[in-house]
Amino acid sequence: MHDDISETSQIAKQLPHSNIDHAIAGAVSGFVTRFTCQPLDVIKIRFQLQVEPIADHYISKYRSITQACALIVKEEGVSALWKGHVPAQLLSVVYGTGKFSSYNLISKLANDYTFHDRWHHLLHFLAGAGAGIFATIVSFPFDTVRTRLVAQSSNHRVYQGILHCGIEIVRTETPRTFFRGLWPTLLQIAPHSGLQFACYAFFTDVYNQYTHHSGHNFATSMIAGSAAGLVAKTAVYPLDLARKRLQIQGFEHGRKGFGKFFRCNGLVDCVCVIIKTEGLRGLFKGLWPSQLKAAATTALHFTTYEQALILFNSFR
Repeated sequence: MHDDISETSQIAKQLPHSNIDHAIAGAVSGFVTRFTCQPLDVIKIRFQLQVEPIADHYISKYRSITQACALIVKEEGVSALWKGHVPAQLLSVVYGTGKFSSYNLISKLANDYTFHDRWHHLLHFLAGAGAGIFATIVSFPFDTVRTRLVAQSSNHRVYQGILHCGIEIVRTETPRTFFRGLWPTLLQIAPHSGLQFACYAFFTDVYNQYTHHSGHNFATSMIAGSAAGLVAKTAVYPLDLARKRLQIQGFEHGRKGFGKFFRCNGLVDCVCVIIKTEGLRGLFKGLWPSQLKAAATTALHFTTYEQALILFNSFR
C-alpha cells in the first residue's frame, strides 16, 4: 500500500515501536495536553451548561471568554481554571493511552489487506474512529466525574474531590450515571476521532506539498494538528454540547448561582429542548473556546506523541 497507515505519522512509520511505546506516548501526550489546555476546557463547559445566551447585551453570568475567565478568577480563584484537573488528567491519560495504542493495532490489522492508494485517507478515518470509540468507553466515568466537579459552584460544593464524587454518585444515584451521555459521546467521538486522524494526514500532505518538505517536524505536527482539530471539533460540536447537558441531569443542587437549570430526557429530547429554548445557535454555545481548545489540544496531542516516540527511539 502506498501510504502505510500502520503508524500515526511519517515519524512513527520510520521508527520501530512496540504497542507499549505507543500506549506510553499516548499517555504522555494526554497528560501534557490536558495540563496546558484545562482552563479553556473549564470555560467551554461553563458556556455549554449555561442556558442563558452568551452575549454582552443579556443578563447572563458568562458573556465572553475574557469576561468568564476574569469572573471565575474573581469568584473562585485562579485554581478554579484547573477545577476538576485530577479526574481530567486521569481521563486524558486513559483516553490517550487507549486511543493511540488501539489506533496502532487497528492500523496494523488493516495493513494485512491490500487496498488501492485512494483509500488511505478513509483507512485513517476508520482506524481513528475505532480507536476513539474504544478509548471513550474505558475513560468515560472520569469524564462524568470531571464534568460534575467543573459544573459545581465553589460556593455550593457538593463534591469534595474525585473519590467523594464517585462515592456520592453511586450512593445517591446509580453506577449507570457514570455512563450517562455515553451514546451521544460515541456518536460524536467516532466521526471526531476519525476526522482528526484523517484530517491530520491530509493537512500534513498539503503542508509538505506546499513547503516541498518530506516527513514530519515540529512545525508540521503543530500546523496539521491545529487544522485537524478545528475541522473535527466544529463538525461534531452539537453532540459534544448535548453530552455535557446530559451529564448534569440530577445535579440541580450543585448548580446554584449559575442561572436556569437545564432539564431533558435523553439525546433527542436534549437537542429538541435546546432548539426550543435557545434556538439553533444554542447547539453551538461555547463553540469559540471549544475551537481554540480543539486546535491547541490536537496539535499538542500529535506533536507530543510523535516527540515521545522519537525520544523512546533515542534510548535504543
